[in-house]
Amino acid sequence: MRRFFAKYKFFGIVLSAVSLVIIYLFYNALQPKKNLPIYQPSMVSQELVDSTLHYKKKYHSVSDFKLVNQNGDTITQNTYNGKIYVADFFFTTCPTICPIMTKNMAEIQTEILEDSDVMLLSHSVTPVIDSVAQLKKYALEKGVVDSKWNLVTGDKKQIYELARKSYLAVKTDGDGGPYDMIHTENFILVDKERRIRGFYDGTNSEEIQKLLVDLEILKASYTE
Repeated sequence: MRRFFAKYKFFGIVLSAVSLVIIYLFYNALQPKKNLPIYQPSMVSQELVDSTLHYKKKYHSVSDFKLVNQNGDTITQNTYNGKIYVADFFFTTCPTICPIMTKNMAEIQTEILEDSDVMLLSHSVTPVIDSVAQLKKYALEKGVVDSKWNLVTGDKKQIYELARKSYLAVKTDGDGGPYDMIHTENFILVDKERRIRGFYDGTNSEEIQKLLVDLEILKASYTE
């Protein structure tokens, strides 16, 4: 009897291992695929959306734009053509949440450094102060990699309209005066079709980890 069991012991181990693999594959196949929502203005708190868009339920995407980055290069929607990207709004002299947001954006940059499909885009909300030279100085201090992350300045009205009408990320569009300012801690995940796929608190490390997970889900959706 002992010889019989010894003879078939290896066969039993192999059979058990194969069975476990088959069960695992079946389990994975039966799990629903994870998909990120495509955010429309009607899905976002009305205080974050311009009144003209409150009831828009489909076809929302980030508008065309033309801004200038830390190297004096013109940055448009074409710069991000075919790319997934994370956007935010900041200013270089901010003493409160911006340093935390920039640190967390730098963490994301580290994670995507070798990923040609993903980029970052930070808009200055004080473009008069944040000149190209100022943005370059800030970029060097914060370890910005030019090929991955654009810090942009330009027309203030355009930036503010992008924040409220495209990215659905701020509670006010500003009053147009020289000292008005919009501010938001939101990081916005944008897909290759310029659609919004997620909002995250850029000051919260747990939210950053969620963003990185969602980024992988979004990337996977382009390979299915």
